[in-house]
Amino acid sequence: MVDRTMKGVYPILSLPVNSKGRIDHEDMAKQVEWFIDCGVHGMGVAMATEVYKLTDKERDGVLKTVVDVTAGRAKVVMNTGAEGTDVAIEWSARAEVLGADALMVRPPTYVPSVAAENVEYFVRIAKAVKIPIFLQDQSTAPVPPALAVRCAKAHPNLCYIKVETPPTLPRMAEAAELRGDSGLILFGGAGGAFVLEEYRRGSVGTMPGSTLPDVFVRTWNMWQEGNEKGAEQEFNKYAAIIRTLGQGLGLGNWVYKHIMWRRGVFKKTSTFARHPALAPDRMALKEVDQLLDELNLMGK
Repeated sequence: MVDRTMKGVYPILSLPVNSKGRIDHEDMAKQVEWFIDCGVHGMGVAMATEVYKLTDKERDGVLKTVVDVTAGRAKVVMNTGAEGTDVAIEWSARAEVLGADALMVRPPTYVPSVAAENVEYFVRIAKAVKIPIFLQDQSTAPVPPALAVRCAKAHPNLCYIKVETPPTLPRMAEAAELRGDSGLILFGGAGGAFVLEEYRRGSVGTMPGSTLPDVFVRTWNMWQEGNEKGAEQEFNKYAAIIRTLGQGLGLGNWVYKHIMWRRGVFKKTSTFARHPALAPDRMALKEVDQLLDELNLMGK
């Protein structure tokens, strides 16, 4: 029976690499332990992990590190979407063998397909594995609510969706309204910027970035306790830093890792983004440090 129990906070891991692009598996393991210490329910290797910049060998190595260190203490989700169905199936089957608890799959985008082709793409992947799949709805690879429901009805493994095509709130509300008896389970993404609003619209979990797992867990716990006001107050303290993390063109990858260093998780030598990715200037990093200092997050 496919696992439909996943909910809560599932941050997406950052990829610790040095100036030559080499992965620091020691810092990756440290990040996993930090996530677990913060009380997360799961974690993902996905776009914010720069998974699209990894070789097949590196993909395996990163996932193996995460699975081994997690050791069943939290769920592990691996992104296996690809431009071709056969590649996505191969990556998905491999991720299952290496111990992933679930997959995250986006539709092909280089040559966009019609809805029927996308449904077949997802169903073929679902038939190749025995673990659940998060349909990934991104602005560059959208999975509209109606298509997500269609997929959920087509195969029981296609039971989750990570909604992050902006604006996320109408899509979350529409998915909740359309899902009926399909069994589709809603998660939020997009850095967790609208996590509380998404909870109100039917989301049972969030997949933010790597830097504030403790904040998202505290907010989740308050929400589960019925303390909506407290959750809002807690989350709103970090609105400025979350807005800063939402920058595109690869800038966010640099900022995430800089914060991971400042919070004591990564070494300074692990804070580079894989090329290509726009690097922040000194002023931008100084502004981030000021925010972290004001939030009492420096040097923890």
